[in-house]
Amino acid sequence: MASSSSVAKLDGATPVVLSLFRIVFGFLFTVHGTAILFRWPDLASMPPVESWSLGWWAGALEFLTGVAILFGAGTRIAAFIASGTMAFAYFSQHQSAGLLPIENGGELAAVFCWAFFLLVFTGGGSLSIDAALKKS
Repeated sequence: MASSSSVAKLDGATPVVLSLFRIVFGFLFTVHGTAILFRWPDLASMPPVESWSLGWWAGALEFLTGVAILFGAGTRIAAFIASGTMAFAYFSQHQSAGLLPIENGGELAAVFCWAFFLLVFTGGGSLSIDAALKKS
């Protein structure tokens, strides 16, 4: 069993670790959006999308909310939109191929959805634009 001092150290690191979690997931989501919108990085698995199509809008939302989450600007709102986008992607693109995400290729959508849903409730952490604005 962990000692109370170990738990206190872990608790003290929570705001910074939460910020790192947000930064990593924001970066990954931003890159996912750029792969859809701009084909960068050029991924063979990402087919080109037509402008203003559902896929284009998904890429635009992923890119814009990803950048906001990455920098911690409007984190809760951006995370809510991103989580909803990934829930929609999961149920509209993956669910019909199988019950479980491992069966239907929807693991990434499910992980993004739940990671962003967590940020809706936790906010962006101490290293965010939101935190800096709150201090001023």
